[in-house]
Amino acid sequence: MKKLDSLKKEQNKWEKLHREIEDVGMLYQLAEEEKDKDVLQEVLLSISSIDKELERWELEVLLADTYDKNGCFLTIQPGAGGTESCDWAQMLLRMYTRWAERSNIKAEIVDISPGEEAGIKHASLNFPDEFSYGYLKGEKGIHRLVRVSPFDSARRRHTSFASVEVMPKIDEDIEVEINDSDLRIDTFCASGPGGQHVNMTASAIRITHIPTGIVTQAQSERSQHQNKEMAMEVLRSRLYQYFQEKQKEKNEKIAGEKKDIQWGNQIRSYVLYPYTLVKDHRTETEQTNADNVLDGDIDPFIFAYLRGNKK
Repeated sequence: MKKLDSLKKEQNKWEKLHREIEDVGMLYQLAEEEKDKDVLQEVLLSISSIDKELERWELEVLLADTYDKNGCFLTIQPGAGGTESCDWAQMLLRMYTRWAERSNIKAEIVDISPGEEAGIKHASLNFPDEFSYGYLKGEKGIHRLVRVSPFDSARRRHTSFASVEVMPKIDEDIEVEINDSDLRIDTFCASGPGGQHVNMTASAIRITHIPTGIVTQAQSERSQHQNKEMAMEVLRSRLYQYFQEKQKEKNEKIAGEKKDIQWGNQIRSYVLYPYTLVKDHRTETEQTNADNVLDGDIDPFIFAYLRGNKK
């Protein structure tokens, strides 16, 4: 039934694109007959939109690794640097939520901890839609920001770091054994910046897996039950990844793969001063419009990474 549902989605996508292409063809004929430049401009915009949709679909065909079709959880953690790094982490959170909006992909904040002065200390996002992991897996790593600090009265240039972790959502039919006796479940009042999503009841849930020390929490839902389900889903994915990495260490002896959140380990740099440039150090992809990238236009980096991995 899952396979059938997936094939139906592919068929619907093809039929939708086919209709859009036919409509653009008819609109172009109309523009030519009427010599209407406004309609011709509309045709060009439609062609650009279809081209982007076809490019995304082409990549989905290439996304054939084990978990590429799955949804994912994305976690953002600031590095050393106090308020600067916390603010940078919040900028990344906005970048990924805006990317989701641009891509018509659902994104939900599962957990967020505001910084003491500004920004965030931690945030976890849930991307439940198909292929979310395939698209975002290349975002895992250290992200570096260079800018004139808005928190420095001397207007000096600062460098900040934040880490992004991306975990695939694990299907229910993949067994991850979780014993109730291994869990400590705590409740607390949900909180959020600016008074948003705050409630006075202890509906937020924190789950600690005692044997591994893995902690997950959720506070975006209104009820304890819903938050517990979400926190357990995150725990399930993190445990699966944890045991996969442990097995990898045994088989390949590559312990210590995780990198410190500091200079030299970044996968991408975002420079806002003295010039503007966003550069991915793995693919050499560059974009000079940094504001546009931070507003969610990260597809060029995602596509370059995915194509590079298929060579």
